[in-house]
Amino acid sequence: MSENKAEVLVGALVLAVAVGFVAYAGKTTGLTGGGAEYALNASFRSADGVSVGTDVRLAGVKVGRVSELRLDPETYRAKAVFTVREDVNVPDDSAVAISSEGLLGGNYVEIMPGGSPFYFAPGDEIEFTQGSVSLVSLLMKFVSGSENAPADQ
Repeated sequence: MSENKAEVLVGALVLAVAVGFVAYAGKTTGLTGGGAEYALNASFRSADGVSVGTDVRLAGVKVGRVSELRLDPETYRAKAVFTVREDVNVPDDSAVAISSEGLLGGNYVEIMPGGSPFYFAPGDEIEFTQGSVSLVSLLMKFVSGSENAPADQ
């Protein structure tokens, strides 16, 4: 009988640890509801490295995530819909860029706030955008030499 109690106790402990891990993983990846959010839109020339679920950061702090990414068939630009926490007001002269965490890190969407006293409303589109920069292109330009460098005479 005491063996059954020990097994039940160990089983309950394992189950509690598993539930805690799932809750932590959900909160870390943004799968759980952490409060109210509102959507903003942006259009990028290139959205390499960005997908649904990619972090949206302001001053290095995660404030949302990309919820939709699609190609606009008329402009051939990547249209992104992303969410921002309701308690974060984004000035209406802000810019959005796709930034890299480093050489081996992934990309994220960075909000660069402006100084306007007015804020974006839910569903507004941010006009000032900068797409992702291809690391391979930059390395190829560096290896091959700059096209704008003066010729040796």
